[in-house]
Amino acid sequence: MSLTLAQAQTVIEKTFARGREAGMKPLGCVVMDARGVVIAAAISDGSSLGRFDIASAKARACLMFNTGSRGVEKFAKERAHFFHGAVSAVAGGIMPVPGGVLIKSNEGAILGAIGVSGDTSDNDEIAALAGIAAAGLVGDPGQG
Repeated sequence: MSLTLAQAQTVIEKTFARGREAGMKPLGCVVMDARGVVIAAAISDGSSLGRFDIASAKARACLMFNTGSRGVEKFAKERAHFFHGAVSAVAGGIMPVPGGVLIKSNEGAILGAIGVSGDTSDNDEIAALAGIAAAGLVGDPGQG
């Protein structure tokens, strides 16, 4: 099973809806498939500069380390030397803060990841998890 464009667009739409319902700042979302290819991306009206780049780096980090960005954050703290080297080696960068969530099938297969940026990292993650669940998929934020 692969992540479809329709699923990715639903995840983004519902992520934005959750952000609006909670009164979050305007969000940017990037959804990548399991290979790290951008399937869909959108930036809310009124978003600040850099939302696409930061959201992409959160999603990319999830796929690189096979965990949500909370897990990436833990790894970056435990193995800082390796992590800083990885940041330099990966085109487009990686970001070790909440707001990146693996997207999985109901059977647990990694289909891709979403990166969300615009509010606090914790709120970015809350919105992402809501978007993934609304699309009938499973979100994995990693272990913090």
